[in-house]
Amino acid sequence: MARPEMPIGTWGNIRTEKIGPNRFRARARFRDYDGKTRDIEATDTTGPAAVRALKVKLRDRTTPNDDEITRETRVSRLAELWIEEITAEERITPQTIHRYQTSLRTAILPALSNLRIREASVGRLDRLLRDIAKDRPSAAKGVKVVLGQMFALAVRHGAIPTNPVRDTGRLRKPRRTVVVLTDEHLQAVRTAIRDWQKPVPGKPGPRHTGDLADIVDLMLATGARIGEILALRWEDLDLAAKRPTLTICGTLVFVKGKGFFRQPWTKSDAGYRMIVLPRFAAGMLLARKLGAADNPHDAIFASRRGTWLSPNNVRRQWRQARADTDLDWVTPHTFRKTVATLIKEETDTKSASAQLGHSSEEVTDTYYIAKPVQAPDVSDILERLGADRNGRPTPAKHDDAHG
Repeated sequence: MARPEMPIGTWGNIRTEKIGPNRFRARARFRDYDGKTRDIEATDTTGPAAVRALKVKLRDRTTPNDDEITRETRVSRLAELWIEEITAEERITPQTIHRYQTSLRTAILPALSNLRIREASVGRLDRLLRDIAKDRPSAAKGVKVVLGQMFALAVRHGAIPTNPVRDTGRLRKPRRTVVVLTDEHLQAVRTAIRDWQKPVPGKPGPRHTGDLADIVDLMLATGARIGEILALRWEDLDLAAKRPTLTICGTLVFVKGKGFFRQPWTKSDAGYRMIVLPRFAAGMLLARKLGAADNPHDAIFASRRGTWLSPNNVRRQWRQARADTDLDWVTPHTFRKTVATLIKEETDTKSASAQLGHSSEEVTDTYYIAKPVQAPDVSDILERLGADRNGRPTPAKHDDAHG
């Protein structure tokens, strides 16, 4: 009966021999990662030292090839090759690649840059991810995605047999409490914006426009993302219809070296949607249309130079407007959550999800809808559980009007 082959990446008995004064050689048969079995040897001044040297050599053994990625490749070089590959494939949007590069620059390379691929163990990667997750859970999730794809590339090139990122622990999900605006908060938001837009005597520079107030109103009227609102063109509106509509069919994105530009598709397929406008929003847009100056992009909200108005600029204006208020917790996403919660309360989660352009009702329910503090009144149902308590019949349902 033929002797079974050794598993890939393992070796047989280690043999030692003296080959000269204070010189020993250790040898073993090793089944390489390409399936071939080869003789591997190492030398040192003593037999045990030669054996130790051989074991290190066997442990760090890589498939003999001319590939640029091996077990000895630095993590920094792996990152470069991975970015080159995903850029050339053109499967991933430029803004996503930019986000990946930010994860590399701020978290991965400072910690792992000089490591060899073989040194990036499960334990070392797990510790890095957990350290990041302590203060920045969402950033840790992004880092894990990047590391997973980088080391998948190393696996495909035969540098390592398995992806170490797969065996790292699950990252904790922070508890999220969805907070939305009350009527009182809405009044405070609009008051803060009106006060901010008032001209300040003696203050140099151009007056604030009415853009911020209109942008906030349109976010509250639609539940759209700020990038979707700022990417709207007049051609995306139908204000002459009996029920005026707005079509979300693009978003503003930022790419390093190119700046902000309009991407002619939405974040997901579900994001492409037509929204029926409430009367207050239709009236605001009609008034804005009558006084709008032309711009080369046909943008509803354009800068003074006629360019797309960047989300960062709008966020900065809102921070200035709320500076002397207790509205620090209110962000553009708060308006989106307020819309989702109101729709859910009046209709259902499915309608809220469609309005926001989500592909999953679960996302809407988990991250965008405020949960009621008080449970629904089911006391009459639960009253049945008190039947025959202490041998007495349960009293009849009482009428609040009679005490």
